[in-house]
Amino acid sequence: MSEQELMPIEQLLPNNLFILPVTGNPVFPGLFTPLMITDNQDVEIVNQAIKHGGFLGLLLVKEDNDEEEYSEKNLYTIGTVAKIVKKIKLPDGGISIFISTLKRFETKQYYPSGPYLVAEVQYLEDIEDEQEELRAWTRLLLTEMKQLTKNNQLFSEEMRLNMVNIDHPGKLADFIASILNVERKQQQEILETLVVRRRIEKVLVFIKNEQNIAQVQAKIQARVNQKIEKNQREYFLREELKSIQQELGISTNPKTDLINRLKNKFKNLPLSAEAKETVDREMDRLEGMDPSSPEYSLTRTYLEIISDLPWKEPKPENFSIESARKILEHDHYGMKDVKDRILEFLAVRKKKQDTKGSIICLVGPPGVGKTSVGVSIARALKKEYFRFSVGGMNDESEIKGHRRTYIGAMPGKIVQGLRITKSKNPVFLIDEIDKMGVSYQGDPASALLEVLDPEQNTAFRDTYLDIPFDVSEVLFIVTANTLETIPRPLLDRMEIIQLAGYTSDEKLAIGKKYLVPKSLDKHGLSKSEIRYPSKILRKIADEYAREAGVRNFEKSLHKINRKVALMLTENPETNLPVTINEKLLYELLGQPIFVEDEILKADRPGMAIGLAWTSMGGDTLIIEAQNTPGKGEIKLTGQLGEVMQESVSIAHTWVKAHALERKIDPSWFEHNSIHLHVPEGATPKDGPSAGITMTVALYSLVTNQVIAPNLAMTGELSLKGKVMPIGGLKEKVLAAKRNKIKDIIIPQFNKRDLDKLDEQVTKGINFHLVGTIEEVLALAFPNDEKREAMQPILSPPNTSEAETISKAVALAVREALRER
Repeated sequence: MSEQELMPIEQLLPNNLFILPVTGNPVFPGLFTPLMITDNQDVEIVNQAIKHGGFLGLLLVKEDNDEEEYSEKNLYTIGTVAKIVKKIKLPDGGISIFISTLKRFETKQYYPSGPYLVAEVQYLEDIEDEQEELRAWTRLLLTEMKQLTKNNQLFSEEMRLNMVNIDHPGKLADFIASILNVERKQQQEILETLVVRRRIEKVLVFIKNEQNIAQVQAKIQARVNQKIEKNQREYFLREELKSIQQELGISTNPKTDLINRLKNKFKNLPLSAEAKETVDREMDRLEGMDPSSPEYSLTRTYLEIISDLPWKEPKPENFSIESARKILEHDHYGMKDVKDRILEFLAVRKKKQDTKGSIICLVGPPGVGKTSVGVSIARALKKEYFRFSVGGMNDESEIKGHRRTYIGAMPGKIVQGLRITKSKNPVFLIDEIDKMGVSYQGDPASALLEVLDPEQNTAFRDTYLDIPFDVSEVLFIVTANTLETIPRPLLDRMEIIQLAGYTSDEKLAIGKKYLVPKSLDKHGLSKSEIRYPSKILRKIADEYAREAGVRNFEKSLHKINRKVALMLTENPETNLPVTINEKLLYELLGQPIFVEDEILKADRPGMAIGLAWTSMGGDTLIIEAQNTPGKGEIKLTGQLGEVMQESVSIAHTWVKAHALERKIDPSWFEHNSIHLHVPEGATPKDGPSAGITMTVALYSLVTNQVIAPNLAMTGELSLKGKVMPIGGLKEKVLAAKRNKIKDIIIPQFNKRDLDKLDEQVTKGINFHLVGTIEEVLALAFPNDEKREAMQPILSPPNTSEAETISKAVALAVREALRER
């Protein structure tokens, strides 16, 4: 045997080591342990180490390492050298190595060696103090460790034997540190501690922590065991009590109580034959089920919902038309047509004593009181009231319910409302019916057809219940901003009641009677603390809330009252009442949103004012036309819809067709391009009622005339010049009043609509009924007949003629000079 083989292995350790980064916990000296290597680069490092003597340096990777590759910057400097004893190849390409860890080392410098980490190292020795004191520390360490491992399943018997057989204090501390549940950073600190006494001291601190955790764990376990024993004892006592109760004929079983309660409820309900058969079948299933079964709770919920529905016939309606009139007059100002229409509806209902086929659709812009009218109808009829909104709803199961096979299944809104109101003939208010959507989950509008159809809703079948239920006695009231988006089959089943916007006088009265007292009460103010003159309320309506409804009017009052409440709280000595004047109004609400300067005016050629109807109420539109040199093209801007684009084409064609008789040079259209624009380009606009307005704007442009002042118009134009009827007359008239319009041109076919308008709506406006576009132009341009005929536009000479003329002139000049 050679002399090198007889030397201790510590003396054979090389000065340079291949470094293997360790990502878990640090590896301590004195261990024989396996390592699993899966990374290809790490496998190559191990192979290179085996080729060069089998020694490997193990360094822990720092926690804050974010790099994919390891370098000397992200590795600790102190680690453990290990001797590779055996290598086993794994099927996935990795390897498993068995190593014997030998000694601590510290890296001095790294050598460039391609993809491998190679470092010059210095081996570190343990520093031992006085042996007597060290033996005392070692004995204390063993004692504390034995106490920790006693009856602790986390530490195996093999660990205990190995711990006892280690005779060196430093190695004992290393072994214990490796088996304790200590953070990797703290284990690295122990690895870097060379003074053995300090190393043992640190390990003792960790042992104490583990002992405290073990004590808490033991207390928790004892508490849990005690609770389990108590539950078991209670279980046996309950079973014993059940036996005694059965012997005495007493039953307190929750399941039995539930079944008895449901049977008593169903006994008194006039169920239909199909419903009774379904209930009996489900009751039999419930009796045979285990209460812990998931099916038990589903069946129980199903039967409870059926039992809660109002199956009994309701009492006859008992209301008087006089009380209904008083309620409507008390709750709402104005709206005479709407109130009369509702009273007529109620009178027919009372006279006929038939509640079926009653579906009211309240249509109008936001803020005019559609929902509150529904509440008033419920009060007038003395009925239960239930409201739900279908705006944005795109799942028909919201109306008709889910199938019971789904988790979390529940009935639809109709059945839920009947269960909540506990009445078979309540008032259901379905809000925003014009804003329903369609998706892959179904069409809720189609689902509503069955609910609202008098021929079908006598046996409405909710998908969750799957039994017929009569909802024909429910008074359905639906609200919408527009009828355009409501499906036609659904619209056919409703009685339409239009709610128009309010005039300034109506807003003033509503503000005095309803909005001001409501807002004062909401903000804790009294009439003695704040006063609103009529002039100020009208100013708020005209300059801050000019929309069709009164919602922004109410918001403006809320804003004023909030600021006044703050002012009175901060300055209790303020003189009362605080009177809102014009100066204070501007301080509290800011500058007006609508001012006189913003009122639309057609004061230049090519401009005309039209009246439009939208889901937000009536509106005024200014239409502008401008010509530029061109070849007769028409350019449209302002997000005009297809119908308005067709109106432009009709207007253009009519003006061209009647150019000669209207003293217009036909060649004007060949030498000019027309750009027609409707301001507020971000808002889409569409509708046929702008036909005559487009024609007037084009005629004004071509003839270079300004239309009569304070004149607005609405009407559809046919290709032959007839003015066709329009809709939404009241909303358009209100919009014109808000814009200080004095004269309005409307189709003569709308005279019947004009006669229905209140005097308060038509007051101060002159209406001009027209049947042809010629009548419209006569009103828009009173001086049109005195206008002189347009001079024909001469075509510019072509290039060859111009050159010939210029040459002739030059030749004549030369001849004249020569004669001189």
